[in-house]
Amino acid sequence: MKIKYNKNYKILRRNAFKILSLGIIIYTLLIIIILEYIRDYPSNYENSISFEDVHQAGVITSEQKNASFVSLNVTAKTLDELQNLFKVLTNRIAYLTKVRTAPINHNRKMPPAESGILGSYLKPDSLTITVSLGNSLFDSRFGLEKIKPYFLKDMTSFPNDKLEKEWYGGDLMLQICANSQESVIYALRDILRHTSAYLYPLWKIDGFLPSRDIDQNATPVNLFGFKDGIGNAPVHDAKLMDDLIWITEKDHEPFWSKGGSYQVVRLIRFSLEFWDRTPLEDQENDFGRHKVTGAPIGKKQEMESPEFEKDPHGDIILFDSHMRRAEPRHPERYTAKLRRRSYSYSLGVNSNGSLNMGLIFVAYQKNLKTGFIDTQNRLNGEPLERYITPFGGGYYFVLPGIQLSQAFLAQSMFEELKNNHP
Repeated sequence: MKIKYNKNYKILRRNAFKILSLGIIIYTLLIIIILEYIRDYPSNYENSISFEDVHQAGVITSEQKNASFVSLNVTAKTLDELQNLFKVLTNRIAYLTKVRTAPINHNRKMPPAESGILGSYLKPDSLTITVSLGNSLFDSRFGLEKIKPYFLKDMTSFPNDKLEKEWYGGDLMLQICANSQESVIYALRDILRHTSAYLYPLWKIDGFLPSRDIDQNATPVNLFGFKDGIGNAPVHDAKLMDDLIWITEKDHEPFWSKGGSYQVVRLIRFSLEFWDRTPLEDQENDFGRHKVTGAPIGKKQEMESPEFEKDPHGDIILFDSHMRRAEPRHPERYTAKLRRRSYSYSLGVNSNGSLNMGLIFVAYQKNLKTGFIDTQNRLNGEPLERYITPFGGGYYFVLPGIQLSQAFLAQSMFEELKNNHP
């Protein structure tokens, strides 16, 4: 016996399958969106980077999306006051880099205990605060000249520089990095509030990196549209980091500086309007890399070797290109003995109406001469100088990190000073 199905039943069944399929698709998409939100949003804000380590965080730490570089002068009058400054800094950094609840304001007639811009539940947001010392701190005020890091000095001009004194130097540099600008601002305000008796700011500049690059753990792109920092040595190679970045007991440096590093901060203004009218071929030749992929010219992947030995006459990658001058890879792979950790900046417009944007070039190295200075000397006169004007910054020494045997930043410096006191 043949069963006959009602036509309306068939239509209803087909529609039911369509609705069910559509529901499954929508449900799947919602799950994907929620998982992405859970993966990206909370991890950015909840992630805490340890403050206590042999080395300070923020040197070989993966770049965060936002940064502030704050140069300050020390107003402390005595060695005890200077030491107290570093104790306060240590306590505030340890506090700010952990998950915490905002303090309750019990007395409404007193100023609030904190700014309130992050709400009541304060998340570390991958915050790092790196403290480094300028050459000017090692003067006769505190007797620190006796134990000054060997290569530390004032930053002097290179041929293309136009240094502006309001953007130059400082006794102390704070590098504050996090994945949101409000976290950086919160930390800066907290530190300035608690150290106002010992410090006053000279200059400050804010930096940023493309969110997509940081989220994807990709090499960040600068405002020229080129990837910045491709040639950095791998940070997981501890021996290589000791060879390039960190002061060790083998180095001709004061004992207290072991675990520290030299920091270079260079503020570089870009002529973006000029750059944007420059042919792509010229842009790529100036850098020595393809703009989209970051690969050396003639290659496909950004991490490929440029194989300069196969291009002895500079027919593929010009001898004057930024990459070939900065790191000729002869006689060894890491000719530029430093690690770049730079940020872009935007400061509005210049007096002539051009964009005041550029790069906060930041580099870390164990030897200031074989690191930045030798590298910059190789770059002097490069074609890229047509588009850039360095106008500020300074040389600084990154303090060693906090270990269990030490209670505060720079403790080993004060101990060595005491031991060397006549």
